[in-house]
Amino acid sequence: MSEIRQPSPRRGTNLPKMGDFNLTVILDAIRRSSGGLSRVELAQIVGLSPQTISNISRRLLDQHLIVEAGKEGSGPGKPRTILRLNPSGMYAIGVHLDPAVTTFVVLDLVGAVVQHSSINTPGGNDPSAVISTMATEIGQLVSDSGVDRGKIAGLGLAVPGPIDLDNGTVVDPPLLPGWDRVELRNALAEATGYSVLVDKDVTSAAVAETWAGGPSGAGSFIFMYMGTGIGCGIVLNDEVIRGTSGNAGEIGHIVVDPDGPACDCGLRGCVKSSCIPQVLVAEAEAAGILDGSRTDNSGAEVQKSFSRLCDLADEGDAGAMGIIDKSAVLVARAVSVVTNTLDVERVVFGGPFWTRMSQRYLEKVPALLEANSAARLIHSIEVVGTGVGEDVGAIGAACLVLEHTLAPRAQRLLLES
Repeated sequence: MSEIRQPSPRRGTNLPKMGDFNLTVILDAIRRSSGGLSRVELAQIVGLSPQTISNISRRLLDQHLIVEAGKEGSGPGKPRTILRLNPSGMYAIGVHLDPAVTTFVVLDLVGAVVQHSSINTPGGNDPSAVISTMATEIGQLVSDSGVDRGKIAGLGLAVPGPIDLDNGTVVDPPLLPGWDRVELRNALAEATGYSVLVDKDVTSAAVAETWAGGPSGAGSFIFMYMGTGIGCGIVLNDEVIRGTSGNAGEIGHIVVDPDGPACDCGLRGCVKSSCIPQVLVAEAEAAGILDGSRTDNSGAEVQKSFSRLCDLADEGDAGAMGIIDKSAVLVARAVSVVTNTLDVERVVFGGPFWTRMSQRYLEKVPALLEANSAARLIHSIEVVGTGVGEDVGAIGAACLVLEHTLAPRAQRLLLES
């Protein structure tokens, strides 16, 4: 296993009018520490003066974003007071819209799930009906959580790509018919009263891993999102990469089987036409492994059939095992293209379909990646399952809000005239 690097701490600045940026730098440093930090340690890590550290710490304590968590010190001198995040200081709502299942969470400030629910994503091609259902579920979620609505910083929404990030718009996702140019951010904000952030599901999953995944979320990695579709989130040197329009990580048209099924892009054997659960289920039905009794091709029905296929593979059905194992080989080819391009240290798998296939993939993918790695003589590539859990998309959506509110960003450095 490769050595896990700790994220590089942000540095603050002692120039005037940098208060907001410095506050987020200090919060970020405390968040990334496993056991909290003293004021002296903060000054050493972020490069701010002791007085600045003291002033900002007092502000954060007054805002209930951090707490004093006892004293530590074994050598000479006064014991140091440890500062930690206050879990109940702030909350965020996360919603993951997948064509099969829509998941909802309330997250506290340290990334722990306070409340959770999920529903089958309503079928049909009427986005307004789905938005109304989501808004109702969000209201019930917050009520059940017991969280003070005034402490909720906002609502994050993870959706299938492609998206228009600037306008919070879903732009004709291939597995959500009727969702072309749906202004989801504004519609959900109006329906719930919360400020809303929208990002791609694969990017949200990568954010979740950096915020709440532990060691697997550090350094440079790709997050392989295994859902109704397959995509990847990208993190380089602890920074989530979104691309020019927020649509980085679209790997659906990487060719992994030149003799494979025709794709709607005109090529053959793309990830989209060869590896996604819908394709695997259809292959199993054509081979008589599944009975083909699905009533429709909705995401929920595909997920149910795919779960049955995985059950058969777990029970030793040779045909089912062959389909899952072949998909692992093909997905590994796509992953190799990305890891060789980006030179990352780790591949993290997760998403709503991941748990059912995890054992067989983790048995096969690492060796395949090693064999195809351009840098295998220099470093290995670690392959792991997500440290966040099955709800990584929804948790990532909530983390978007926490990240936006608390993480150091260049915009905070703009000086007043």
